[in-house]
Amino acid sequence: MSARRLLLVHAHPDDETIGSGATMAKYVANGDNVTLVTCTLGEEGEVLVPDLSHLAADQEDGLGAHRITELGNAMAALGVTDWRLLGGPGAYRDSGMIGTPPNDRADCFWRADLLDAARHLVAVIRDEQPHVLVTYDDFGGYGHPDHIQAHRVAMYAASLAAAPSFAPELGQAWSIHKVYWTAFPRSVMKAGIEALRSMGEDTGFAAQDPDDLPFVCDDELVTTVIDGTEYVDRKMEALAAHATQISTESGFFALSNNLGSQVMGVEYFRLVHGEPAGPFDQDGRELDLFAGIE
Repeated sequence: MSARRLLLVHAHPDDETIGSGATMAKYVANGDNVTLVTCTLGEEGEVLVPDLSHLAADQEDGLGAHRITELGNAMAALGVTDWRLLGGPGAYRDSGMIGTPPNDRADCFWRADLLDAARHLVAVIRDEQPHVLVTYDDFGGYGHPDHIQAHRVAMYAASLAAAPSFAPELGQAWSIHKVYWTAFPRSVMKAGIEALRSMGEDTGFAAQDPDDLPFVCDDELVTTVIDGTEYVDRKMEALAAHATQISTESGFFALSNNLGSQVMGVEYFRLVHGEPAGPFDQDGRELDLFAGIE
């Protein structure tokens, strides 16, 4: 294995494209190995396509199977050929939000045994031997139970995979060199909202106060910025593939794309394991997730 190897762990289909789609496309184009592990099928998602409303969880409950197809199409757009579902299709169900009935289901991801779930990921880590792991912060970005659980599983699996005494039948121990959490800097969100308002948008996301958005982080926490502006078209194609969840014809993503590649093509991360390495930008942030890795 001579190529640089990146592993991303996300909660639902579409999360990967929203937060790291341009980064994934960039590294694939660079010839690096990119592996995506998605933890649930997003069965509890809202269905934005009227003709597919029958797939909703409170009707036929067929959204999860449909979203596998959407995920495959999105990965094709980004060029990612190695994408997997944690434990296999349907092993862990979308948990919904805390306090809702889906969150009480015994088969939801939020209630999964942490060791069992991590064991599935350990097998992937030892098989692929990634140099870099990307997942969410300990709040899951915005507090969704599945995002928090994805963080827990990813971090636990990274530790277990490095322990030779743990499950040797899953392969040789492997230590991940660098671990990153996705990040949405406050200044970037503020600039985006102001730009949307300048375009005449004053509802939805544009009406938000960036200080009230649960997924933003302080700028000083951001250690790494990836310029994927060359791959914005691929990211938008991948977003469009998640049609039951995302509209690229109207609303936030359409407006954001109209603002230009800086909004959709530049993605941010927080290094939490490993050493930062140059080259750095003028703010001292890394420009490559693999920086410093020989």
